[in-house]
Order: sequence, then C-alpha cells, then structure tokens
Amino acid sequence: MKQIVLLLSLVLSGVGLLVLASCKSSQPTRSSKGQIWERELGAVALSPLNPNDAQKELNLKVDLIPEGQYGRRLFREMAPQYITIHSTQNPTGDAYAHAKALNRGALRGGVCGYLCWHFTVQGDTVIQHLPTNERGEHADFDGPGNRYSIGIEMCEHQGNSQLATMERTAKLAANLMYHHKIPIENVRAHYHWPREGYTPANKDCPHFLLENGKPGTTWRWFVGRIQRHYQRLAAFDEAAKEQRRLEEESRRRKQMVQRLWHAVTELVGLG
Repeated sequence: MKQIVLLLSLVLSGVGLLVLASCKSSQPTRSSKGQIWERELGAVALSPLNPNDAQKELNLKVDLIPEGQYGRRLFREMAPQYITIHSTQNPTGDAYAHAKALNRGALRGGVCGYLCWHFTVQGDTVIQHLPTNERGEHADFDGPGNRYSIGIEMCEHQGNSQLATMERTAKLAANLMYHHKIPIENVRAHYHWPREGYTPANKDCPHFLLENGKPGTTWRWFVGRIQRHYQRLAAFDEAAKEQRRLEEESRRRKQMVQRLWHAVTELVGLG
C-alpha cells in the first residue's frame, strides 16, 4: 500500500511539473526594441535597387563646411575604411542647426580644434558637411575612428521621428558601404572607438541603439537592417551583370547565325 501511495505521489508531482512548465512556456516573451522597430518599419524589400534611385531616396543636401576653415582648415585626406554611427543627444538641434554650427566653427574640440563629421540625419533629410575623402573629428581624437571612418550623426530633437531617422541612417550607411566598398563588419558604433583620457573611455553612443552602454541585440538588429539595404544595391549589380551576359550571349548567337548563313550562301553560289 505504501508503495502505491509513493508511486501516485511521484506521478502527481511529475504531472504538476509538466503543467507548470507548460504554463511558463505559454507566457509571451517580451519583444526587444529591434523587434518592435522592425515591425513598425516593415521588412526591407528583397528586390534589387538601382544605386541612383537609392541616392535619391536619401533626400541628401550638401552644405559643406567652408574649405580651409574650422573643421576643414587643414586638408587631411582620408581613404574611408569604416562608418561610425553617432547620436547627437541634442533635444533642440535639428540637422540644419548642426550644419550652421559646423559652418561657423561653433563646436570646438578634436585634434584640429573643431569638431566635425560627414553627415547629419533627421527623419526627412540628410545633410553632408564634409567630403567623404576628408578626415573628420567625431570619434577618438587621433585614433582610427577619426583617421579612417565616415561619421554619421543621428538627430534627437523634439518632433523628429527617431524611427524615420534610424531608417534613413541605415539607408545612408548602406549607400556608403556600396560606393566605398566598406564591409558590414566595419560599420561601428561610436562606442567602439575608445577616447584616451575619458572615463569611461567608450562612449554610450548612439545610446538608444545600445544596451547598458554597450552594443547588444538592438545594435545587431540595426546593423542587420543596414546589411539588408546594402544587399538590394549589390543585387542590382548582379542583375545588371547577368543582363549584360545575356545580351552578349545573344549578340554572339546572332553573329554565329550570320556567319553560318554567309558560308551556306557562298557554298551554293547565292552570295
């Protein structure tokens, strides 16, 4: 009898554990920021995209810092190998305000005495401040982040759409990857470049794409979205190559038919 009671208690305990595990597994998991933003933005299209059309989508405005002044007072040529993503952490300044500040040397710092970067992005536009073959002052003083990377600042002013800003930034980064042949692993957060003399050395930037001040799941989502935009541009190139191959193959076939017809007509005396 005792053995039966013991067996029943073991069976009931096992059933209880299974029910408890089932309850736990049925509870909805909390979505990450990246998953939420992905749903709001929608999936990146799979179709190839003409790089010229992609450029137009950016709504790019060129407003370069005056040559020889402020952030461009020294010409420092750069062959870009990286793309560095920042956020302004400025609740009042839009892209146009940042362009004005850079153009009059209002932002001091860096090796050359003035802060400067290549692009500022807000929800509806991109403004370019530096040519992409010139070095900026936006990451790590005289380190590789400044010497070899294109700097992009994302606006955070009130009324600006953070979601649209991130998407426009992702498209801009994809375009830069395409035109400068920069691999996706070289798209870095400002955090990646340590700043000598600062504590902490690695800045929490862009803060809304990091977890606890470091790149994590949200940053990986963002980089993945950049890559998907880039793949559309690369796919256009592949499609164009295939089209050229087919056209060349068709041309060769026509030539072969013409040569064959000429040989036949010569043979039967019709030529």
